[in-house]
Amino acid sequence: MGEDRRLAAVVALAQGMAAAHGSREAWRAAAAGACRALGGSFAALSVWERELGRLKVLVNVGELAQGEEEFPEDEAYPVHQFAEITEFLHEQWAGGGEPDAWVETAAGPAAGQPGYCHQRVAALRRRGRGCCVVAPIVLHGRAWGELYVARPLGEPVFERADADFATVLASVVAAGIAQTERLEEARRLAYTDALTGLANRRAVDVRLERAIERHRRDGSVVSLVVCDLNGLKRVNDTHGHAAGDRLLERFGSVLSLCGAMLPGALAARLGGDEFCLLAVGPPADQVVKAAGELCRRAAELEMGDGVACGVASTEDPIGPVRSARRLFRLADAAQYRAKAERATRPVVAGRAGPDDPVVRLADEPSQEAEGERRRFRGRHAP
Repeated sequence: MGEDRRLAAVVALAQGMAAAHGSREAWRAAAAGACRALGGSFAALSVWERELGRLKVLVNVGELAQGEEEFPEDEAYPVHQFAEITEFLHEQWAGGGEPDAWVETAAGPAAGQPGYCHQRVAALRRRGRGCCVVAPIVLHGRAWGELYVARPLGEPVFERADADFATVLASVVAAGIAQTERLEEARRLAYTDALTGLANRRAVDVRLERAIERHRRDGSVVSLVVCDLNGLKRVNDTHGHAAGDRLLERFGSVLSLCGAMLPGALAARLGGDEFCLLAVGPPADQVVKAAGELCRRAAELEMGDGVACGVASTEDPIGPVRSARRLFRLADAAQYRAKAERATRPVVAGRAGPDDPVVRLADEPSQEAEGERRRFRGRHAP
């Protein structure tokens, strides 16, 4: 391959990874770009999981052999089976050597030291491939994983120049992975509450909008639990804000635990002492049960005074839910009523009969409803 073609291949690989959305797309773009650049028929990207002592395959692209999957769930190989990895990790890299790629061929020795089978050679033969080039990927100064590109039997065997080019490609892949990780961390922080580690209000708004769209499309049940942690101000005033933060963190853990009762539920801190659970799919009664467990566990926390909990579900008689805002207002109104009544169980919108006060409050004009809520809070201060 000429220098111009190789430069173009490097640029295409970098652009492919830059355009990817999320890790899986970036992995696929890395493997596919390297496969094209090296004229291979198959490529894989793997990560070295030090804590588990194994090489885990993240993605396979190209001509897959029997048993290979594009994004395998459990394709992993013990590092001790690959002498060249051990040598690279513990000798060459630790000794300051460069992360150079190397070539293996199906014609190579399948046996090495006594009791050791050359796994890569055996794999090439088993899968009908003639040769491969393996390029270590180094990220943040540490061995991160490897890029693997293979050609079928009968195709020209990779040469030393191909291995050198694979080393360059691996460095481009490492830069792309680092950029993807930075972007994903930025996205995570944008949708995560820093104190509790739960989702934040922005994440809830996005997920709830999508959930209501799905409800309008196929009738999926969407339920929202909004809760207000009682006694936070007293804890802050009496024991200090560090104690208040600990209470928020502990309640966040309880919320996450109860949210796990609802498959796929999102647990979030809306801000201050307000939290919520968003569930799509589970029946309303199952959501109410989880909310009841949340109330029970919150009452057992060492600090605080339990939680005021309101539930609104499209499965209950609350009228048409055409917007995320209406479901939120219903759950919010139920929570305010629970606060006013010092309820130890969830208040559920739509379950108090045809003239349900929660539904009436939620559907009142904003100023009137806000005035009613202030009266609730003024009458029963936490």
